[in-house]
Amino acid sequence: MDEASYWLLRCKNQFFVVDGGPAGKTFPFGRAADFGNPAMALRIGDWQGRPCHAAEIEPPAVHASVSGELALLRPLHGLAGAEAFALAGRASELLDWQKNHRFCGHCGTPTTKKPGEFAMICPACGLLAYPRISPAVMVLVERGDELLLARSPHFRPGVFSALAGFVEAGETVEQCAVREVREEVGIEIANMRYFRSQPWPFPNSLMIAFFADYAGGEITPDPVEIEAASWFPRDAVPPLPDQASIARHLIDAACRQTRSARDGKGRP
Repeated sequence: MDEASYWLLRCKNQFFVVDGGPAGKTFPFGRAADFGNPAMALRIGDWQGRPCHAAEIEPPAVHASVSGELALLRPLHGLAGAEAFALAGRASELLDWQKNHRFCGHCGTPTTKKPGEFAMICPACGLLAYPRISPAVMVLVERGDELLLARSPHFRPGVFSALAGFVEAGETVEQCAVREVREEVGIEIANMRYFRSQPWPFPNSLMIAFFADYAGGEITPDPVEIEAASWFPRDAVPPLPDQASIARHLIDAACRQTRSARDGKGRP
């Protein structure tokens, strides 16, 4: 670990960032000794052609010559760009995994990192603990020129989004989509169409996004999960999630379909 590399240094769930010039914020670059030789550092990949390490730190561990600031994970999308946000998300998930699996879940023995892969191994019973990934399905329901959007009580005021929920044990993503839409707003869907996926480090999700067609029922919001839900014309949607979320890209794609159709270009 003597080579110079980018360092994703996390302190109390914030990452240390430095001024990157016109490109915005970036991660500090240097050798481990420049940052107090962080314990249990993880090599998490490469960025801009350079190796990247991640580690938990305390503020005094950062060398005094490095000027910068601590930033929460989600705002990094706006501060440093999508690629840096994705890299910090990966670092966050792997640091959480390492921190949460210091002891074997079967026999309680202290674990060690298995060489060559992201796995914590128990030296006593051999149990392997890999980073946890929780699949979640997101569904944007379409009805003609309208989109079904809803808001959760924990959303920012006024913001609406697509419906989403976690896949349960023994369930396919398609079954999850049907169940979640039925549970959250009481309607049925059909003709699911895959959009794309996104790792979402809050804390360890893999979002799998779909379009789907309305197939019946009246909107009946779940009183615990959904604060409001309604049909919105594609050219008059309410405030949406920020660009860091796949929800925003999913809804934007649906809105572009209407504009393309009006321009005589058909679906993108």
